This record gives sequence, C-alpha cells and structure tokens, in this order.
Amino acid sequence: MKKMALVTAIMAAVLLSATVLWAQSPVGKWKTINEKTNKAETIVTIYEQNGMIYGKFLEQLDPTGSKVCDKCEGAEKGKPIVGMVFIKDLKKDGDEFSGGIILDPSSGKVYKGKLKVLEGGKKLKASGCIAFICKGQEWLKVD
Repeated sequence: MKKMALVTAIMAAVLLSATVLWAQSPVGKWKTINEKTNKAETIVTIYEQNGMIYGKFLEQLDPTGSKVCDKCEGAEKGKPIVGMVFIKDLKKDGDEFSGGIILDPSSGKVYKGKLKVLEGGKKLKASGCIAFICKGQEWLKVD
C-alpha cells in the first residue's frame, strides 16, 4: 500500500513538472505593447521550427504605424511588416530563450534577442541588446 502511494506521488510530481515546463513555452499569439505609449501595436505569433523559436508579425493594430520596414537593411528593407519574421534562432536556455536575434522594424536595428515567459504564461518579456544598450517590452497573451 505504501509502495502504491509512493508511485502515485512520484507520477503526480512528474506530471506536474511536465505541465509547468510546457506552460513556460513562448509559442502562441501575443499582443505587443509599446513601452513608451503603453498602447497595443501588433499581434505576433511565436512558433517553434527545427528546435528553434521564431516570431512573425500577424497584424498591425496601430493604424499610424509604418506598413513596410523602411529603416531595415538587407533583405528586409522595404518589405511589408505583416508577415515578416522578426525573431530568429532563439534556443531554450534555462527559463529563457536566447542566442538569436530580434529585429525592431521601427528602427531597423537588430538586437541579440531574449524571450522569457512571465506570470504563468500570461505575459512574455521580449528584450534585446546591442553591446551594452538593452531594451525590452512585456507582451500580453492573446487567447
């Protein structure tokens, strides 16, 4: 009887751990919030492909925002923002996803990117750094 209780407790702990780990995935739809105006700007999707995390713009919520990436360089210059993959090659690193890049289409700058799920999956902290200059935003989960 004690053995059965121990096995049940271990299985419950394993299932709970798996649920907590799964809940920390950034995969899904998120509403980006401008850190200066506190207004919603875009809806993005974060997805996994070949073990890496990527992000793509799905919708622009700010009607005054630029529709194309005028300030971007290289292949992204002049391309529509909606549909653009702006987060690339992030890998799980503890409780964060890092090691890739985040493109800010409003400035055209490419940052070393990092994502971290907060508040049990309700928020996503997206941050990026160029040398010692870092900035970040908290995004809200879209159901």
